[in-house]
Amino acid sequence: MTGTPASQRPAGMCLGTGHLVVYGNPAFVAIFGRQCLGLPARETMLGLPAEAFELLDAVLLEGRALARWIAIEGEGWRMTAIPRLDVETGQAYGVSFHLRRQSDLPVLRSERPPDEVHQERISPPTP
Repeated sequence: MTGTPASQRPAGMCLGTGHLVVYGNPAFVAIFGRQCLGLPARETMLGLPAEAFELLDAVLLEGRALARWIAIEGEGWRMTAIPRLDVETGQAYGVSFHLRRQSDLPVLRSERPPDEVHQERISPPTP
């Protein structure tokens, strides 16, 4: 999977303390299967070590993004997870996560001159 675009990295979303899987991208479904959807992650994502679920638990409890290295079948993977927050209460109700093989290099932007970077704006500058 070296050089794989970010869209090919397994990613999913879970809800609640039981980490009910409600979404998995195509790479997630290819690895864990469509049967994961609608079921608790611990019961269906059997290839993940206990440390992966500890990470999901911590993100849900603390309400902040966390990441760690885990081993899947002897290979290193980086698991990154972020909380899904209720807009009214600010409380975490779920966790989104993605996995990246250690051999899969991150997608990097090329260096650009500072004047070119400053030209990027979401909205036009105010006078």
